[in-house]
Amino acid sequence: MEHRIVGTTMPVLEMQLQPGESIVAESGELSWMSAAVQLQTSTKMATNSGGAFGRLKRMVGGGGLFMTEYTAQGGAGMVAFAAKLPGQIFPMDVAPGVGYMAHRHGFLCATPGVEISLGFQQKLGAGIFGGEGFVLQKIEGQAQVFIELSGEVVTYELGAGDTLRVHPGHVGLFQDSVSFTITTVPGIKNKLFGGDGLFLAALTGPGKVWLQSMPLANLAHAIQPYLPQPQGNSGGSAGGLIGGLLGS
Repeated sequence: MEHRIVGTTMPVLEMQLQPGESIVAESGELSWMSAAVQLQTSTKMATNSGGAFGRLKRMVGGGGLFMTEYTAQGGAGMVAFAAKLPGQIFPMDVAPGVGYMAHRHGFLCATPGVEISLGFQQKLGAGIFGGEGFVLQKIEGQAQVFIELSGEVVTYELGAGDTLRVHPGHVGLFQDSVSFTITTVPGIKNKLFGGDGLFLAALTGPGKVWLQSMPLANLAHAIQPYLPQPQGNSGGSAGGLIGGLLGS
């Protein structure tokens, strides 16, 4: 199986499949494919152990209940997955004893043998991530996995005991040898007036960490002032017009 990543800002992952080869992705990730590729959607893929409980953990971890397997039949085939946001797509090798933790939308696709489940979940309040809280997916098994992160990707190699404190939205991926906890921002004035949120993720080595420069929540917050705002009826047409001008 071969792959190539096309583009820079909005990359596309093309998987070249030989007859009988397969790739697994969450339902809805497909962008395009050749006629030789057949697909099968099932709840049984991507968790080789755990049965129904394993599938439930995958869904709670931010993944869909259904996975789709794309297989080349009767000849070579191609299947492509396009990035949903400006960012990067890159491959990782997962093997027994070599697993990863990724943010809830980081998993793009993988060869059969990948196992995805809930790795971490914590509510961080209505003011952060739209009240959804913070969720990590655990990626393990025996497979080649493709990860999608938003914006630029910055990597750090943490030594044993080294700690990096990160805004949770910037956590993209890290080796499962890295210890992960959520801590609060120190100091009451920092909490009230710092403007950086109340929580930080503490990543402690040993292991490698991949950080993303553009969390989806930050992008949504940046464009929110420019989105149309709902207008009430209490001010009449003149009030609506003035409100629209002020909103602009």
